[in-house]
Amino acid sequence: MIPALCSDRHVKLLKPDVRGVEVDAETRCVHYHSPLDIIAIKMACCGIYYACKDCHETLAGHAIEVWPHAEWNVRAVLCGACGCELTIHEYMDSGYSCPHCKAGFNPGCRNHYRFYFAPEDRA
Repeated sequence: MIPALCSDRHVKLLKPDVRGVEVDAETRCVHYHSPLDIIAIKMACCGIYYACKDCHETLAGHAIEVWPHAEWNVRAVLCGACGCELTIHEYMDSGYSCPHCKAGFNPGCRNHYRFYFAPEDRA
């Protein structure tokens, strides 16, 4: 007999540690706390997830470095709802929802991409 697969079940993933100021269980912080503010970014400069750029500025003790476009295949965006780690490309192509659990992401975050992600190289 073949064992049943759990792919049909919604499984909560273990989430990496997320730093920030007053971070809740879905990665919202004191700076961004709407129902859709549920992503955290792994910072290129230190490899640590922070709830937002302002939390990083307050706690890290060093300047933010942006992810170069050549490294957008790195898993650097965390869905606070399910714990899925997305590559930057997956996040950019997500249509503002998690491809794993379908939780909605804040479309207004696109206004802050420049703080985290270098623009695409245009030749």
